[in-house]
Amino acid sequence: MNEFDIIKHYFTVANHRKDVVMGPGDDCALLQVPPNTLLAVSTDTLVSGVHFFADMDPAALGHKALAVNLSDLAAMGADPCWVSLALTLPEVNEEWIKQFCAGFFELAEYYNVALVGGDMTRGPLSITVTVHGTLPEGKGLRRSGAQVGDGIYVTGTLGDAALGLQQELGKIAVPEAHQAIVRNKFEHPHPRILAGQALRDIASSALDLSDGLAGDLAHITRASGTRAQIELEQLPLSAAMQASVSREQGWELALTGGDDYELCFTVPELYRGQLEMALAHCGVKFTRIGRMFTGMPEVELVLDGRPYQLQSQSWDHFRND
Repeated sequence: MNEFDIIKHYFTVANHRKDVVMGPGDDCALLQVPPNTLLAVSTDTLVSGVHFFADMDPAALGHKALAVNLSDLAAMGADPCWVSLALTLPEVNEEWIKQFCAGFFELAEYYNVALVGGDMTRGPLSITVTVHGTLPEGKGLRRSGAQVGDGIYVTGTLGDAALGLQQELGKIAVPEAHQAIVRNKFEHPHPRILAGQALRDIASSALDLSDGLAGDLAHITRASGTRAQIELEQLPLSAAMQASVSREQGWELALTGGDDYELCFTVPELYRGQLEMALAHCGVKFTRIGRMFTGMPEVELVLDGRPYQLQSQSWDHFRND
């Protein structure tokens, strides 16, 4: 089976979006962008051996490849619309492709995202996904809007994906009752699309947590010119985390582990009541973990009123350890 046979058989699916004028099969996709809207675009590449294990379940990999990109749209408060996929394969394995597509298209269908193009080539296994979304003009969430006095919040619990990775590597023994939970957090991240949309008129800044809370929140401090103070005892740690590691280890995983794909955002005190109502309608749990202050743009960790020093750093593709 050649490249075009693979694309026709596995990647050509019925498109139900009326805004796709021309989908896969031509030199370019033609998309109808609604008037008075902004186009949000994000691209991520996942490389075997760097972002995922070579023997990772292909259905889970298909899900994750799309989910991590949708998470970027969630951080902007955008509505997901279209996706393109560039897939590099070392060989043609039809069963692997079938399972990958099952995971990818199940999530795409859930969020009404249409595959509109892409590429396929031979080489070391890697996946590049570009997602496109829309949002009303002037409504995009950014990293640069945090103000002094804003509360700092996160959705969900933190560090579970990193714990799942440590379990897979055999470095942390997770109790059997929690093993499937943390593995699912690592392999099947859940993009917070509805939460991002609900935050459009409430949050002053936002981003998704892909590289660890400490490193990601630092992007907001630098873009906004504010100092973030995090109260360690307020970090939301799951029952699985608390049953598997010490309190200090849990904080480290939450702050530097990465792959959570939860949202971190800041909200003025004036909108605190609106925040509770907005996210309650989304069914998303959230936690206030700190506050923005004046000072050097940095993330300060506090335990019992005293500074706390991290033992590790957030994920960086080009850091030499």
